[in-house]
Amino acid sequence: MSRPGASATRNVLSSDVEIKGSVKFTNDLVVDGKIEGEIASDGNLTVGENARIKAEVKTGTLVVYGKIHGNITVADRVELKASAEVVGDIKAKTLAIEAGAIFVGKSTVGTPAGGTPAAAPAKGETKPQDVPKQDTLAGVVQ
Repeated sequence: MSRPGASATRNVLSSDVEIKGSVKFTNDLVVDGKIEGEIASDGNLTVGENARIKAEVKTGTLVVYGKIHGNITVADRVELKASAEVVGDIKAKTLAIEAGAIFVGKSTVGTPAGGTPAAAPAKGETKPQDVPKQDTLAGVVQ
């Protein structure tokens, strides 16, 4: 049974659902129940206000209104809403935390630029840059 827009389906796990184990989904998932174990997807996960998650979470994006206890790795954006409670480490491209949200853990946000850091000179440039400054000062003093 195929219908237009089927790729944009939104799956919902209501507050009376409890899952122990691995949860995998493709597009969007809204969880308002309890999950214990692992959640893995490239899609979008929304954790509702009634949700209680004890899991390692790996998704494309994440919006949290409820509670998550476990480490979170997100490819794009994590949003912790005012009612959110997260205990665990977060690794994401961007992180937004509203006033009132609880977050206990460490965060790694963004992707460091590849290549040489801007402060480090390219190979062979250190001495030529330093020498003119020293020569100029020595020339002024003499």
